[in-house]
Amino acid sequence: MSNPAVPEQVWEMMRQHLGYTEEELALFKRHPRNARVMAVAPDMKSKTIVFEVVASEGCNSHHTVGTRFYFTGDGNLITKMAPARVCAFALPMMTQAVFAIHELWYAGVDPIDLAFKRGGCFDVGVRCGGWGNIVLEARMMDRQEAAALHASSSGSAPGRPT
Repeated sequence: MSNPAVPEQVWEMMRQHLGYTEEELALFKRHPRNARVMAVAPDMKSKTIVFEVVASEGCNSHHTVGTRFYFTGDGNLITKMAPARVCAFALPMMTQAVFAIHELWYAGVDPIDLAFKRGGCFDVGVRCGGWGNIVLEARMMDRQEAAALHASSSGSAPGRPT
């Protein structure tokens, strides 16, 4: 796979965004993967990665069916759209799915084709000696669609314990 030409202003934007020195930027630019990623990364800015709880039993953080977690296309939790509590034991699954979505995107494959979209926290649930368990489903959508989805459910605010 050949490396696409990346405009110099894109490299400079990344240098400023990541706080790189000129030397660090030169190292960054030298890695062939970074040019491939930088060529498609701008399109990710218009995307949101959404995880929705599709099953829940005994969740200590009160993540119930319908609770959603929103991440920017580049993988940052959007805290203003997050439940009041975010369970640390659910985050590893979300991290792995974000990585898989990024890999597909950078390879030119639509992440909608993700074969295994579901995963869960690693608490095994009360039936197996744990406390509770949730199952999450991942999807990527346009930012405006995600904002509308969040707005349509923010009145009930699943996962926000009182």
